[in-house]
Amino acid sequence: MQILKVENISKVYGSKKNSNHYTALKNISFEVNQGDFIGVMGSSGSGKTTLLNILGSLDKPTSGRFFMNGSEVGALNRNQLAKHRMENIGFIFQDYNLLETMTLKENIILPLALRGKDTAAIEAKVSSLAENLGISHVIGKYPYEVSGGEQQRAAACRALVNDPKVILADEPTGNLDSKSGKDLLKLLTQINTEFGATILMVTHDVFAASYCRKILFIRDGEIYNELYGGSDRKQFFDSIINVMSMLGGGEG
Repeated sequence: MQILKVENISKVYGSKKNSNHYTALKNISFEVNQGDFIGVMGSSGSGKTTLLNILGSLDKPTSGRFFMNGSEVGALNRNQLAKHRMENIGFIFQDYNLLETMTLKENIILPLALRGKDTAAIEAKVSSLAENLGISHVIGKYPYEVSGGEQQRAAACRALVNDPKVILADEPTGNLDSKSGKDLLKLLTQINTEFGATILMVTHDVFAASYCRKILFIRDGEIYNELYGGSDRKQFFDSIINVMSMLGGGEG
C-alpha cells in the first residue's frame, strides 16, 4: 500500500531572478510504501534534511507536490495541515526535543492530550509503548535525569503514540554514543517490523543506514542512486560505502 508519493519536488532559497539563490532540491520523485524503512544519504548540503523538512510539512517546496494516503499535502489549509502533521507524522530528532519541565511520560502523552483523547486510553497506550521500548522504569523522571539513550527512546515513544502513517527521523543517532546508537537502530528495526511503522531516516552514518531496507542517495539536490538491502547486512554496508565514496564522502 502506497503511503507517500513525491512528484518533482524542488526547493530554491532566494530569488531565481538574481545570483543570490541556492537550489537545495531538483525535481525529486519517489514513492514510499507501508512498512518501508528508507534511509536518505548524501554529503553535507546535498538537500537530504531539506527533503525531510518538506515531507514533515515544516517547510514548503518551491515547486512539485507530494501526497500522503492519496491526499495532496500542499492543498491543505493551515488548520488541515496542523491536523495532518499531528495525526499522520511522527518525528524523531537528533536533539530529542523533549520538554525539560515535563517528565518523560508527560512528553509522550502530549500529542494524545492535544487531540483530546480519553485519559484511560492514553494511560494504556503510553504504558504499553514504554514497556515495549524499555523505559517503564524511568517514565516518571525528567529528561535531565536520564541517559541520552533513554531520552531518545522516549522521543521514539512520542513519535509512535499517535500511530502515525510515517515516522521521519533526522540523524537520530547523531548525539548518541556507539552503544546507545546501536540500541536505537535496533529499536527502529523493532518499530518497523513489530509495529509495521513506515520510517524515513536521514543519516550520514553508513552503519546506521545499513539497518534500512532501502537507501536513497542525494547529490546536489537530485537522487543520484538507490540501493536495496537484503538478508546480508554486512554486504549492504559495503555497498553503501561504495556509493558514498563515489558521492565524495559520508559527512553531512
